[in-house]
Formats: sequence, structure tokens, C-alpha cells
Amino acid sequence: MFDWMAWTLPVAVFFTCIVLMLIGMTVWEVKSPTTMRKGFLPLETTRGDRLFIGLLSAAYVNLIFVGISGKLVQWFSLSAEPSVWISFVASMALLVLILRKG
Repeated sequence: MFDWMAWTLPVAVFFTCIVLMLIGMTVWEVKSPTTMRKGFLPLETTRGDRLFIGLLSAAYVNLIFVGISGKLVQWFSLSAEPSVWISFVASMALLVLILRKG
């Protein structure tokens, strides 16, 4: 069923984190309904809005990293492509930033 997907450990961890965040945000919303607030994003957002924007941003960071990892080998004369864990950590840091300050 999922043969088309490259289920490596980083991919599995990434999707597991997304599922856990969605469950956690659902429980948090039921226990404490959200209010609109304005952060550095140019609009008032709720927690769910910031999660959605953060998840989209995290996905784009990962896609960009995968897209340029071959070029990074050439530009910096690396012996192998950089680990996808770098993009995972960067995307999760961006997600946390958007959730907390967005």
C-alpha cells in the first residue's frame, strides 16, 4: 500500500511528530479554547492557524533541502550528501518559532 513512499527513519519520525502534534493540539483546544492573537505573522491567528502555517513551512524547508542537497555537495566539495536530519531539525525549529511567536 505504501510502497511508493520512501519510509526512512527521518520520514517516519517527521510524520510521527505531525500526528502527535495534531493529537496534542486537539486535546489542548478541547481543554483550553484558543483566542486570536497577533505575532510576527501579518494576521491574527489561532493556535490551529499557526500549526497549519508551521507545518506548511516545515514541509517546504524539507523539500528545499532535498532539492538543493545535491548542489550542496558540489558547492562545498562534500564527500556525501548532507543528512536529512539537518532539514528535520531546521524545520522543527521553524515550526516551534511559528507556534510560539507567530
